[in-house]
Order: sequence, then C-alpha cells, then structure tokens
Amino acid sequence: MARRSCFLLLLSLHIALLLLLLIPCYGQVGNSCSSARDCGVGLYCGDCAASGRKQPSCIRDLAIQPTSIVKGLPFNRYSWLVTHNSFSIVGEPSRTGVERVTFYNQEDTVTNQLRNGVRGLMLDMYDFGGDVWLCHSLQGKCYNFTAFEPAIDTLKEVEAFLSENPTEIVTIFIEDYVHSPMGLSKLFTAADLMKYWYPISEMPTSGQDWPSVTDMAAKNHRLLVFTSDASKEASEGIAYQWSYLLENESGDPGIEPGSCPNRKESQPLNARSASLILQNYFPTIPVQSEACKENSVGLPQMVQTCYAAAGNRIPNFIALNFYMRSDGGGVFDVQDRINGLTLCGCNSIAACQAGAPAGACKNTGAPNTGAPNRTTSSSSINGNVISGTIEFKSPASRTSSTSTWRNFVVSLSLVLILKAF
Repeated sequence: MARRSCFLLLLSLHIALLLLLLIPCYGQVGNSCSSARDCGVGLYCGDCAASGRKQPSCIRDLAIQPTSIVKGLPFNRYSWLVTHNSFSIVGEPSRTGVERVTFYNQEDTVTNQLRNGVRGLMLDMYDFGGDVWLCHSLQGKCYNFTAFEPAIDTLKEVEAFLSENPTEIVTIFIEDYVHSPMGLSKLFTAADLMKYWYPISEMPTSGQDWPSVTDMAAKNHRLLVFTSDASKEASEGIAYQWSYLLENESGDPGIEPGSCPNRKESQPLNARSASLILQNYFPTIPVQSEACKENSVGLPQMVQTCYAAAGNRIPNFIALNFYMRSDGGGVFDVQDRINGLTLCGCNSIAACQAGAPAGACKNTGAPNTGAPNRTTSSSSINGNVISGTIEFKSPASRTSSTSTWRNFVVSLSLVLILKAF
C-alpha cells in the first residue's frame, strides 16, 4: 500500500511539473522579464531607468494597424507612427571609411521599423559624392563624417515592403538639400517606387478629406512623398510639405509642456487649409536613455496639448526618436487610444469591432467611454475634427491572463498531490 501511495505521489508530481512546463510563460506589458523569451508577441524585454524602473520589464514594440480593424475611411481619419531621422541608426557602420560624428535617432533598420508598424519616414537627403545620400548633417551640406548611405538603399527597403504588403501605405518626409537637376525624380525612379506614387493632382487642397485607404490601395497610390523644397513641386512633381499638412515645431520647442507652436513654414495648427497634421515629439539633442521617459510620460501630455491647439484635431502623424523605447506601451498605446477613440469610440483600436456601430467595444480589460461626438458643421470637411474633451493618456495597464492560468495549474497540482496521499 505504501509503495502504491509513493508511486501515485511521484506520478502526481510529474504531472504537476509537466503542466507547469506547458504554461504559456509569455509576460504582458509591464511584467518583469530577464530576456525577450519572457515576453509575448510584439514585446521585448527592456528597462527604463529614467522613469524609475529598476528591473527590466516587457515593453511594446509593435503597432496595431488601424486599417486592419476599421477599414475604408479617408486617409486623414487615421493616426500613423513616424520615425524622426529614420536612417540615423545607432551602430550603423560607416560607408565612407571615416568615423561618423553626428547624433543618432533610431536603433533598428528601416525594414524593421516598417515591420513594427512605422508608416512614416523622415529622411534627410543631400548631394554627396555624385549621388543622393542620407546624411545627418549641418549647414545644408553632407560630409564624409555625417553621411550614412546612398538614399537608394533605404528606398529599396521601402519598395520591398510595399511589394510584400499590397494594402499598406507609407509616407516619406524629405528634408531636401538635393540641388542636382531632377535628382529626386531619378532617385525614386531608380528605386522602382514610381509605380506606388501618389500624384499631386489627386492630393486634396483647402482641407478636404483625402481618399479612403481602400481607394488608395486599389489605385496603388500607396507612397506619399513630401519635400521641404517648394520648387520641387513644379520642377519634379513632388508635393511641397506645408501645402498639404500642418506641423508643430520640432526639437525642444515641440516638447515644451503646455505649448504647441506651429513650425514657421506651416500654417497655424488650427487652420483649415489642410486636413493632415504632423506632430513632432523629440528633443533637439537625442538621448537614448531618456527616450523611454519622454515617450511614456511627456508624449501623452503633448498629444493632448497639440490636439487642443489644432482645434480638436488628432495628429495624423506622430514623429519620435527611438520609437520603441518606453516604460510599457509608449507611442503604441497612445496611437491605439487615438485611433480607438476617433474611429470607433473605444478606448483602444484593439477594442474596435469591424462593421460594428460606434461605441460597440470589445472587452479588453479597460473601460470604454463611448463614441466622442463629432461636430456636424466641420466633420464633412475634416474627418479628424472632434468635439468635446478627450484624454489621450492610456488607461491602466492591461491585466495578465498568464498569472490566472498559472494559479489554476498550481491549484490543480496541489489537488493531485493531496489525492495521492
């Protein structure tokens, strides 16, 4: 009898151990971790000492594409993630044979940025070495110690992404120092991107809605390109940026709490001359270790400030340094909330349901407030205009189902052991 009880005890212990091994041990946002294997899909294991976090935790690095849930609305109804100086990547080897002396703004390749949900790229283009290069430079000139790579290399990454993802739309903002005749036209042609080009003739003026994302994909107009050089619109057919969108000040003025001034080239943010808004949120001098705090604490507050400055219009583009850095959800949670509130009246785009009426939200662990009321007089002109007050700060972090499952298995194991006795 004692031998039988001992056998049952050992068997129960083996079963309990097997069940524990089968538990999905993937942590959610904010859970402690020691490596990426401890975190679920779309998360990585990182730290944020600047926010007071002393232990590594699971942090988001993957966006939810709003068009995958709420389809067919005008392009200017959505909010998209943009990387500032997308090409200025930490650890990028020198292509000139000279050690680079400049600031860095991102940590992963442009291909990876796009795969993680980035849909806007800020690229500084210069004449250099008889070609067009991406440089993070000064005084309008590229040097061998500020150069990164020929621009065509990055544009080929964009082409590959658009080819592999036939419904996705990418926007490129060019800080333009290219003076060679037809330099940009030749560049985009060589990169085989003209087949995706959104023509100026179809860009809305005077603040009208853009075409729907469905129509843009159907026509293969999936690459929007804007230049900072006004002369390129007439000479090369490239849209002058501030004729089609409004933009706040970049650098330190763009992160000053309580203030959201427009960039000097742009009309005021509350103007109705354009239906796209670009919000810059990055300091003049990028600091990797501080970015997690900036993207977690300061960003939601500045989105709120700029939303009010723009006459209750959401930012269609949010541009950041080190976009993956945060103390949890970062820009991904902020944009989920923007898209959720404005597209379906839910606290997150993840709670929206395709084809459901506004305010019909899935349970994602956070309360939903219902659909914000749109102003009848202006919604037909600017679909991103909303009346009333909206809090863009993300709700409390989601709860983990892993701990619930683990508690269940531990309890079951104890029952099996007791039964053995």
